[in-house]
Amino acid sequence: MRKINAFIATLAVCAITPSMQSCLNDGDSDDLRRPTALVTVCPDDDGSFTMNLDNSTVLVPTNLKTSPFGKKEVRALVNYTDDPKGRATTQNVYVNWIDSIRTKMPEPTLGEENDKIYGNDPVEIVRDWVTIAEDGYLTMRVRTVWGQSGTPHVLSLLTGTNPDNPYELELRHNAKGDLYGDFGDALIAFNLNGLPRNDNDEPTITLKWKSFSGEKELEFDIKLRPEAPASALSAPLPFRAIE
Repeated sequence: MRKINAFIATLAVCAITPSMQSCLNDGDSDDLRRPTALVTVCPDDDGSFTMNLDNSTVLVPTNLKTSPFGKKEVRALVNYTDDPKGRATTQNVYVNWIDSIRTKMPEPTLGEENDKIYGNDPVEIVRDWVTIAEDGYLTMRVRTVWGQSGTPHVLSLLTGTNPDNPYELELRHNAKGDLYGDFGDALIAFNLNGLPRNDNDEPTITLKWKSFSGEKELEFDIKLRPEAPASALSAPLPFRAIE
C-alpha cells in the first residue's frame, strides 16, 4: 500500500474535493478526507467491482454494490476503512470516498508526425507516492504551466519509439497553446498491460519526456497482468483539466 504524507494529502484533497464520489458528511475528520491509497477499480460482469491495491492485494468494498465509474476500469484515489473480515490476499473495506484518475491507453509513435499530433510542450514528472508503476499501470503526478482559459491539455504515452526496446516509452504533452500562467499539477494513468510480453511479465520500462530543463528519462519496474484487459477507458480527472 502507498500511504500519503500530510502535506501532499492536503494538496490532493484540496484539488479533488469538488468532484469526488463521497460518502462523507461535513463533520468528518481530516483523516477521512485524505486519500488512503491508489487503486485500480475493476468492474465485474454482474455490476459489482473490486479494487486492486497492488500487484497481489484485492480490496472488496462492503458498502458499494456497483462502481461509481460504470464499466470503466480506471485508476483512482480512495479513502477506506478496514473491515476485519477477509483473506490474506482479499481485504474487505468500507469506502468513505473514491475519485477516478484520467486513465488512458498508450498510442503508437507516428515518427516525424509526433510533434504535430501529440505535441512537444514541456512537462515535469513529480516524484511522489502516486508516481508509480503497479498492476500493469503507470500512474504519474505531472506538473506544467496552466493558463486561466480552462483549456484541457493532452498527455499521450507513445510506444514503438525504439524498435530495439518495446519497453521504452515517451510521454508527450500538448498544451493546446495554453503556455502562460502558473504551475499546477494533474494526475494521469496509462494501462500498459498490452505491452509485448516476450516471456517477461515483469519488465523494466524506460520513460522519456521533455521537461522544462531539457530531456529526461526514468526507469520503472512494473508487473504486468497475466492477461491484458480489453481496454482502460477514460474517466474524469480530479486535478487540472487534462486529456
